[in-house]
Amino acid sequence: MICVIRIHGEVKIRKAVVETLNRLNLKKKYTCIAIEKPTEIEMGMIENVKDFVAYGEIDKETYKKLVAARGKQGTKFFRLHPPRGGIDSKKHFGVGKGVLGNHGNDISKLLLRML
Repeated sequence: MICVIRIHGEVKIRKAVVETLNRLNLKKKYTCIAIEKPTEIEMGMIENVKDFVAYGEIDKETYKKLVAARGKQGTKFFRLHPPRGGIDSKKHFGVGKGVLGNHGNDISKLLLRML
């Protein structure tokens, strides 16, 4: 299951990126979607907006915690708190200590800080 969290707001974003974020139902800052089996098209959309979101694979236990804290069973779209401890959204995950980009399995740590 892939979890995508929007980190960046609306300011200074190209229209094509805003359109892609809207198609992914990530219309506001600190919103999250969980896609159980992402298609090739959805993965392409996520790759297109990787500079504005944090994404990675979550396990079923983390998804259950997300649903318990923020939604109902079957919900795929969640509104989250800003992460406790702060973020540095100007750096990518692989380069420094930032939160943007592909986290792999470490997205669960960020997600739990936002519940």
